Amino acid sequence: MNPLVTNEAPDFKAIAVMPDNSFNEAFTLSALRGQYVLLFFYPLDFTFVCPSEILAFNKALGQFKERNCQVVGVSVDSHFTHLAWKNTAVNDGGIGNVQFPLVADLDKSIALNYGVLLPMGIALRGLFVIDKEGVIRSQVVNDLPLGRSVDEALRVLDALQFTEQHGEVCPANWKKGDDAMTPTAAGVARYLTDHAND
Repeated sequence: MNPLVTNEAPDFKAIAVMPDNSFNEAFTLSALRGQYVLLFFYPLDFTFVCPSEILAFNKALGQFKERNCQVVGVSVDSHFTHLAWKNTAVNDGGIGNVQFPLVADLDKSIALNYGVLLPMGIALRGLFVIDKEGVIRSQVVNDLPLGRSVDEALRVLDALQFTEQHGEVCPANWKKGDDAMTPTAAGVARYLTDHAND
């Protein structure tokens, strides 16, 4: 798998189950230009780690919206299966009425284009942060048993927006409100001196 960071996010057109449970027969990534996108792949509906992630992203959806970021989930299941999972109560193993689009990648072309398709025909846990111009700025890919961190996704989004706004770079473990670094030799020296005892 070659890294996609700095490249334009592969566009796609597919059926998606929308927040109101309607089917968008021609959902496209390119229609979201002008806002940030957190695009994440998960292996299958009605499985184990997947609902915990989907519910965690849904719970944090307001925080993503505050950052002008649309969350979009993708798996190789059909839109009918997505809808059935949404119509299944959480205490019965469902995800309830999550409020972001779930894309049906039945032909597996989206997972293939993002480099996360396994030979068995399901996707690894790929997560892509896409900027307002449609460029992938971060990608994280986990193996099937390893759930992702919503807090880390928000941190990376904050870092991206900070660097775009201020021109500074974000050092290790940077969080919103922390000091950043001027991308010069003097800036690095100053930052490391100021934070030597952190």
